[in-house]
Amino acid sequence: MLGRSIGEHLDLELLNLTRTFEEMRPDLLTEAARLIRDAPRVWCMGFGAEEGLAQLARLTFARLRPDVHVLAAHPGAWAEDLSMTGPRDVLILLTLEPRPRFQAALTSYARTTRMNVITLTDHRFLAAAERFSRLVIGCHVATFGRLPSHTAMTSMIRMLSIAFIGQAGSAAHQRLSVIDEINEEIALFE
Repeated sequence: MLGRSIGEHLDLELLNLTRTFEEMRPDLLTEAARLIRDAPRVWCMGFGAEEGLAQLARLTFARLRPDVHVLAAHPGAWAEDLSMTGPRDVLILLTLEPRPRFQAALTSYARTTRMNVITLTDHRFLAAAERFSRLVIGCHVATFGRLPSHTAMTSMIRMLSIAFIGQAGSAAHQRLSVIDEINEEIALFE
C-alpha cells in the first residue's frame, strides 16, 4: 500500500477531484454562496484532521467578509461559542471519519438555533448529514491507505469562496483591498 508511485497517487487525487466536481449540482454551489453572503455570521467547524480545514475555511472567508469564526475550537468553551450563534448564521461543517460522538450534539444545537448548516463530507455520510444540514456537498476522498484524501474538500472550500465572490461582488473585493492595505501598513508580508 505505502509503496505506491507518485503517478498512482496523482491519478487518484485527480479522480477524486474530477468525480467530486462532476457530481456536484451547480445550484448547490450557488445556494451555498448566497447563504454565506446573507449570513450575519459564518462559523467553520471540523474535528481531527478536518480541524485544519475549518481553520483554512475561516481564513479564506474572513478575507472576503466580516464575522467569520471557528466553532468549537476549544472544547471547554463550546457553550460560549454556541451562545454567540443565531438564526441565519451559516455553519460550514467539514467532516470525515472518524467522527467524534459530540459532533451530533453540536450540529443538533445548530439546527435548533436555525443556523444554515453547509456540510462538506464523504459520500458514506451524505444521508446522515442531510438530516441536520441545509445543504450537503459530497467530496470524494478515496485513498490507497487508511487516511482519507482531503484534496477535493480543500478544493471545494476554494470553489465556495469563488462562488461567494460572484455573489458578494464589490463588497468582497473591497474587503480584500482593505486587508491588503492593512498587511502593507503593518509590513506583515514581504
